[in-house]
Amino acid sequence: MSKAKVVSSPLASHFKRSNIHSPSIDKEKEDIRRVSYALVVGSLIYVMVCTRPDIAYAVGVVSRFLSNPGILHWETVKWIMRYLRDTSKLKLTFGSGKPVLVGYTKSGDVDNIRFTLGYLMTFSGGFVSWQSRLQKCVALSTTEAAPIKACKELLWMKHFIHELGFKKQRYVVYCDNQSIIHLNKNSIFHARSKHIDERCSQ
Repeated sequence: MSKAKVVSSPLASHFKRSNIHSPSIDKEKEDIRRVSYALVVGSLIYVMVCTRPDIAYAVGVVSRFLSNPGILHWETVKWIMRYLRDTSKLKLTFGSGKPVLVGYTKSGDVDNIRFTLGYLMTFSGGFVSWQSRLQKCVALSTTEAAPIKACKELLWMKHFIHELGFKKQRYVVYCDNQSIIHLNKNSIFHARSKHIDERCSQ
């Protein structure tokens, strides 16, 4: 990998990894056992959790196949490492603006089973919390999948920031889901949304 060509994105747009790329015959399984897939992915998870929110989604994708990885999954792992080589000098910083807690959330559907949820929290312009993972509960749409975990994290961060002495600050969550925006403007529980707090807010 030390001589591999670097790349400028953590996951290329043409990567659409799924369970269909996992090996199904003994020969393919034997070939993938020769590489340290789980060990490398574990190292990537450590890097992502500590300092690299930019690889959260990519690492989340490759970590889904730890039990039965395929060659294409391994190629994706190597792509992430090539990206890290090119961006090894990036660092987290805090700005000089107002101490405002801001959240961003996005959800999408990859394997048509559970939604992939991602969120990012910033405080004073610096990244303080991030995650990309499959929903534990099976959400029925992105309308309920997108805000659940992000709002829980925002509430926890709010209490934590209060403990640090920052009181009466503004809290914002951005989401590009039109259904959520409409529901926020007209927050009456409709037939298709009244179940959300019952199923997934616990």
